[in-house]
Amino acid sequence: MKKRSGSYPPVRVEGNGRTVVSQAGAVLLVETARKSGVDAALSVALAPWCKPRAVHDPGKILLDLVPATALGGDCLADVAMLRADAALFGPVASDPTVSRLVDTLAAAGSRALAAIRSAQAEVSDRIWQLAGPDAPHADGQVIVDIDGVLVLAHSDKEDATRTWKKTYAWMPMLALTGPARLWEPKRLRLRLFSAAAQLVTTGRRRTLRLAGHWPWTDVITRAVQRLSILPNPG
Repeated sequence: MKKRSGSYPPVRVEGNGRTVVSQAGAVLLVETARKSGVDAALSVALAPWCKPRAVHDPGKILLDLVPATALGGDCLADVAMLRADAALFGPVASDPTVSRLVDTLAAAGSRALAAIRSAQAEVSDRIWQLAGPDAPHADGQVIVDIDGVLVLAHSDKEDATRTWKKTYAWMPMLALTGPARLWEPKRLRLRLFSAAAQLVTTGRRRTLRLAGHWPWTDVITRAVQRLSILPNPG
């Protein structure tokens, strides 16, 4: 029996790299998904929509859209950014496969949405339990700051409405609590997720060596080290 290790391959992080590889800071999203258990939760929740001979897990396909959006993607085809770094993001489904899953979940309507929300609630409970006294609701209230960025897009869809700037657009939104409420989507992408690194593979071990001169290398390495302390889900 093959032991499940999560949807994303494990990667060590160091801060002494020299060779440049773009968007390596997205390892923060990968490690957060692994430690929170959101990949496993989505896999279970979307199991009813997994075909018997499917190569790609529906939960992994849907979850891949998160780092793709965080890295600046504005359409489903932008998962190609992850496909180019399979050593970091694991196997990524083809564009037609991603599109078919989204169509299938959309056709399922409230049933698929309820399954996704159930997985989200399960993961949120686990994260807040791990946070203990530092959890957002520890003082009896939760303050959430929602920040969005307009991404221009042309739309010929029925009932499409122009923005206040007289253009068509969609808006990826970031909802954060605590000190992170001051962060912005573009700032996260340009400072953290776009960090340069060198990916070294030795046997079964993968090491991501972040460029030492990058001003945010310490932030990324400390965050990954703190994530590594957390117990694995399940």
